[in-house]
Amino acid sequence: MTTMVAAIQTPPVLLDREQTIAKAVGLIREAVQGGASLLVFPEAYIPGYPTWIWRLRPGGDMALSGEIHAILRDNAVDLTGDDLHPLQDAAAEHGVTVVVGINEIDSRFSGTTLFNTVVVIGPDGAVVNRHRKLIPTNPERMVWGPGDATGLRAVDTPAGRLGCLICWESYMPLARYALYAQGLEVLVIPTWDNGEVCLATSRHIAREGGCWVIALATALQGSDIPADFPQRDTYFEPEEWINSGDAVVVAPSGAITAGPLHREKGIVYAEIDVEASRRARRSLDVCGHYARPDIFSMSVDRRALEPARFID
Repeated sequence: MTTMVAAIQTPPVLLDREQTIAKAVGLIREAVQGGASLLVFPEAYIPGYPTWIWRLRPGGDMALSGEIHAILRDNAVDLTGDDLHPLQDAAAEHGVTVVVGINEIDSRFSGTTLFNTVVVIGPDGAVVNRHRKLIPTNPERMVWGPGDATGLRAVDTPAGRLGCLICWESYMPLARYALYAQGLEVLVIPTWDNGEVCLATSRHIAREGGCWVIALATALQGSDIPADFPQRDTYFEPEEWINSGDAVVVAPSGAITAGPLHREKGIVYAEIDVEASRRARRSLDVCGHYARPDIFSMSVDRRALEPARFID
């Protein structure tokens, strides 16, 4: 069973949820015309990765950080509402699976905390999984809260059993193993990371897990930062590459099938075959004949970690 994959690394409309979603709907249409039925967007794509956190001075730009964070909060995605319905409707209209990174707001409890989340939308338009990044990295902790493991799952899709890890979660061996142990066949890594080390990690994971790996970041230049971004010209040069993108598709053997798409704003297409994943594990199955459960063991707590329980 083969599936055409589209890894989409075109920039969002930074800090604008509605315009970014409208752009994503257009990109879905373009990718479908290219023959794709599994469409993948980068980390925090809606309404954009908070790249400014790596440039503002810790402690010295607190007022500016607060101003930008308020805009991000107002444009974050509330999964209890209808914020994602245009994307869900597009997935259903075209009968495709869409994986997209979002800034998610917790409207149920605090109404304020944001999470770095990746959502899997099935070809019927339903959200089939939501995974929140377990550990935000370095200054990301000033933007996002840590997630729980409720979404650390491999779910059935027409492309195979699909799971997601966000950016440096790919360096968490136990998180990877938790997905391998669920019959993982396709691993999607929406990320902000790029370059040779990131590529080497994707190839290692594909070989280790006997799975397809689709990894991508947003290809972004200074000129892609909107003109109304607070103090834009102080922190960004128009022609600089803030992120090179480097979307890549890696086969279960560890061989690169497509990409990396370096410093280009576009779509990487590749055909993947879920049978290749199953065959790859004939000689190396880290959760099967290459495991030693008599020596090693692990458990994963996938219960929802809620800050309050109300008993009426």
